[in-house]
Amino acid sequence: MSDAVTPLPKAALVEVGSGLAAESARFAARGWMPGTAGNLSVTLGREPLRLAVTASGLDKGELTPADIVIVDERGDSVLGEGGSEQRPSAEAGLHARIARVTGAGAVIHVHALAAVTAAHVWPDGVVLSDLEMLKGIGHAAHGETVTIPVIENGQDMTVLGDAFEARYVRPCEGANDVPALIVASHGIYAWGRDLRQARWHLELTEALLQIALVTR
Repeated sequence: MSDAVTPLPKAALVEVGSGLAAESARFAARGWMPGTAGNLSVTLGREPLRLAVTASGLDKGELTPADIVIVDERGDSVLGEGGSEQRPSAEAGLHARIARVTGAGAVIHVHALAAVTAAHVWPDGVVLSDLEMLKGIGHAAHGETVTIPVIENGQDMTVLGDAFEARYVRPCEGANDVPALIVASHGIYAWGRDLRQARWHLELTEALLQIALVTR
């Protein structure tokens, strides 16, 4: 277990939990978080890294503000810092890795159909160009090619995190940085500075993937 840090005020955690519950309900209504599938997180602090993650095993359309667990940089539950004692998602470790590597303030993971289908069609990554909505994920609508990375699925979040980090292009390193990752035969992760931007990145990427599949 990590050393405890000063907990966030209860009102702040309720606000975070309310945001996570609202976004979960939104994606559940779209069919992207069926049953207990999928998870979301918000970064609470960076030194040490702390995330509020939706609790495991709960219907994502029925979460309450209390259904969040605070985890550390490995995705392990941290008690005594204001979160619930429920079990965090098994994928919390990948959320933490994405937050640490990208500096994201929020990460969303859903089981959207186009992302899973696209990974079957393009297992080495989904190449996109000359699409207007690329502007919504930080790229030009024309004259630029970007790739949504695809990694193999697995149950070890350290292995998945290593695969993600090996494929991630930091903004300072080139033009192909994208705020999304597809895990083959599983789903998609998207991130942003906050939940709203992460949602936009997710919705835009899923729409881009739908276009790529229809027009291939």
